[in-house]
Amino acid sequence: EVIPTDKEEVAFKDLDIAILVGSMPRREGMERKDLLKANVKIFKSQGAALDKYAKKTVKVVVVGNPANTNCLIASKSAPSIPKENFSCLTRLDHNRAKSQIALKLGVTANDVKNVIIWGNHSSTQYPDVNHAKVNVKGKEVGVYEAIKDDSWLKGDFILTVQQRGAAVIKARKLSSAMSAAKAICDHVRDIWFGTPAGEFVSMGVISDGNSYGVPEDLLYSFPVVIKDKAWKFVEGLPINDFSREKMDLTAKELSEEKETAVEFLSSA
Repeated sequence: EVIPTDKEEVAFKDLDIAILVGSMPRREGMERKDLLKANVKIFKSQGAALDKYAKKTVKVVVVGNPANTNCLIASKSAPSIPKENFSCLTRLDHNRAKSQIALKLGVTANDVKNVIIWGNHSSTQYPDVNHAKVNVKGKEVGVYEAIKDDSWLKGDFILTVQQRGAAVIKARKLSSAMSAAKAICDHVRDIWFGTPAGEFVSMGVISDGNSYGVPEDLLYSFPVVIKDKAWKFVEGLPINDFSREKMDLTAKELSEEKETAVEFLSSA
């Protein structure tokens, strides 16, 4: 049964999962700060409605951009729901990274696993394949070993994934549709049923307690594994200097977004 409604008490009542796609859409030439101001009001309202009407076990997935900071605002506006229950969609970027590797090697995206999207769902995100594996002719090998083109992996590959959203907007005059819908399905399926053994996925989650030097209280994309509807950071991955710089850059952008959004929040 589908219940279309504009009443918060109906839409948010006893929810198990909330997928928040309704945001001010990004248009060509639009700055993220313009988006932030418009969206703080939306996600403050939705967070408050979740707090009031949804189950305290609700899993909240924020898709509307800027997704990381919108998710943080929704969480801060729903203090009775655990912060860990809020996540934002970086699975679209994750899937794009897998596809780029698969295209380069002439395999399917399903043959590629354990790519990571670190940070913000923006052009500062860091698609990292240092820990990724690919199945080539029945043998699982590291992506760097399989591709044997470090300059591509550190250059055009990263740029293509970072700028794919803007490229889609330029081509369609609208943001991604079917690929975003597929990524939402992947994200929610993994929350509900868990990640396959030996695999991790990328998800924007609260940074508290991470071991990768990312500041606390940011909604930052990390590699996670999920079991029994609870996610955990993938721990102990070695981080080289190249990765460190990229991870810090996207954390800086998120810190700045958060600061701006919290200012807007107090006046929203």
